[in-house]
Amino acid sequence: MTGKNAENTNKNYLDYVSEISPKTNELKTLLHAFWVGGFICFIGQAVRFLFIYVFGLYGDVLAGATSMVMIFLGSFLTGLGVYDKIGKYAGGGSIVPITGFANSVVSPAMEFKSEGYIYGLASKMFVIAGPIIVFGVIGSVCVGLIYYVKGLFI
Repeated sequence: MTGKNAENTNKNYLDYVSEISPKTNELKTLLHAFWVGGFICFIGQAVRFLFIYVFGLYGDVLAGATSMVMIFLGSFLTGLGVYDKIGKYAGGGSIVPITGFANSVVSPAMEFKSEGYIYGLASKMFVIAGPIIVFGVIGSVCVGLIYYVKGLFI
């Protein structure tokens, strides 16, 4: 197919896709993402205040404990099937906090556990989160090298 025939096929396909694709209300979707993401962050802040005022944690210990609780909550809710419903409702609002990262690790692990612990669970666990980890490490190494080289000359 070349020329006019290909253009007609592309136009027909695009018309078909726009016809069957569900219409979304962008403002409604944005508001759902905003309030759910904000609520997840509110829960994280409440956990942080609990650790500060009840257990007396501070600094790196406080940050680590808060992160662990939020990762546990995200993983636990994913295991119960609740986080998928939250994600369907909130979209990007559920992905941005650290609980979304936990969900991106746990979901593939649960999906492929029937293939065994090595070839299923272990190999598929980081399918979604792996690139994030890799680029995070590469980015932090680059920033560290910049600060190191900057320190040599100043």
